[in-house]
Amino acid sequence: MIRRAAVAGSFYGGSRERLRVQAADLIKGDGTRARAIGAVVPHAGYIYSGKVAGAVYARLAFPDVFVILGPNHTGLGAGVAIMTYGAWETPLGQVPINTDLARAIQRNSQIIEEDHLGHLREHSIEVQLPLLQAFGIPFSFVPICLFSSEFAACRDVGLAIAEAVAHADRSALVVASSDMSHYIDHAQAKLKDQQAIDAIVALDPERLHRVVKREGITMCGFHPTTAMLVAARELGASSAELAGYATSGDVTKDYTSVVGYAGLIIR
Repeated sequence: MIRRAAVAGSFYGGSRERLRVQAADLIKGDGTRARAIGAVVPHAGYIYSGKVAGAVYARLAFPDVFVILGPNHTGLGAGVAIMTYGAWETPLGQVPINTDLARAIQRNSQIIEEDHLGHLREHSIEVQLPLLQAFGIPFSFVPICLFSSEFAACRDVGLAIAEAVAHADRSALVVASSDMSHYIDHAQAKLKDQQAIDAIVALDPERLHRVVKREGITMCGFHPTTAMLVAARELGASSAELAGYATSGDVTKDYTSVVGYAGLIIR
């Protein structure tokens, strides 16, 4: 099965040449890349969050497989939807799903379901792929889309990923796709987002889940990020760092209603 691009031409360039130039510009770095266990990367239109996303990927040594967790914005499909076969297409070409790792993750979970509908129109995972394709290094990936947000669900997914990755014969990186606060003023967004960032840097999935709920932080991918942190801790994570932070106001210059974007790396 080929999953066709849903947001080409809106979230990122719709033609191969335009997207190639756009993505290559965003992933420019100093050439120093190190291995990591996990990452948090935003998923808005490249004009808004692309620099933060690129700052993360430019600092990561490329694994064989990316396990990409994204929130389900559409409400379609299963509570936790995985695709275990096929490929996803962007204007830069097709990216194959790593069937062996995907099926291992699903076997380890009590709640993950094979479901294509949840991915059909969802952008949070799709927008990551062109940035990775721009490096020109072959890779495969596993897409997991979460609508369920209870901590127990996040823990199930995180533990399933960790078990599969620990026994895989290929290197893997777990990416949580998430934007931060939505549609509040710039100052409030920074204050609220810092609370979530502090929990991520502390490698504390329970704290992240709790503070987002308690403080009403409108972080759309807090549940994929919680699951990623569960997996990262099981895989031996010992540190995390903020690679970049911005809001949409930095682009629009309208600071009265912004969306926040944070990029973090877990090692």
